[in-house]
Amino acid sequence: MARFVERFSLNDRTALVTGASKGIGLEICAVLADAGADIVVVARDADGLAEARQAVEQAGRKCLTVAADLATVEGPRDAARQALAHFGAIDILVNNAGTSTPQSLLEMSVENWDRIMAVNLRAPYLLAQALGPKMIERQLGKIINISSQTGVVAIDDHAAYAASKNGLNALTESITCEWAKHNIQCNAICPTVILTPMGERVWGEPAKGDPMKAKIPAGRFGRPVEVADLVLYLASPASDLVNGDTIMLDGGYTAL
Repeated sequence: MARFVERFSLNDRTALVTGASKGIGLEICAVLADAGADIVVVARDADGLAEARQAVEQAGRKCLTVAADLATVEGPRDAARQALAHFGAIDILVNNAGTSTPQSLLEMSVENWDRIMAVNLRAPYLLAQALGPKMIERQLGKIINISSQTGVVAIDDHAAYAASKNGLNALTESITCEWAKHNIQCNAICPTVILTPMGERVWGEPAKGDPMKAKIPAGRFGRPVEVADLVLYLASPASDLVNGDTIMLDGGYTAL
């Protein structure tokens, strides 16, 4: 095996991926399994979980499916308990699950605000809190938070989403501050619009999508595999010195 392949290998590693039933999460599961990781796939959608399991097992890796509602307090905690009971330890946590309801501040209800905060920010905190002690005990861990370009540069009708993702970026730095001394690396990825079902729903209409593309120097939106490949890098030994970073994956949007 070429030496660079070893640096990107996830053999003997186990990852927990939230929002794993579709879009970016499903692609992350496939890419990490291809690199050698066993996967705990977490989502609400039973059919999607079956698809994620198939993708992992086709790569010859072990898979545990966990149906959980990450909008609740107990959902993330139960997912972590099941993962630890099955595999003993989780080496890689990918907080990918996210939700958004584009609305102006004047239209946004408290219920929608709270749901977005619960899924996008509280669930990553609860999962890190539940899985962190074992990582600290073993002096080994990777936490990768899928944030958003909107957590760095605000746009109309995304106040709750932007606030949740900005908070996730701050949580990333706080985890690094407390746990880097235990050989745990925590980083956030901030993609631009990615053409998932949610991305298509919000940005698919040319009247809305084209002006956004015009702001991206690359002139296009992203693909799920492009996020998954960056997750692989951050999950692998190749990135062991990368810690506490908020990495823009935005085709140059924030360079302007």
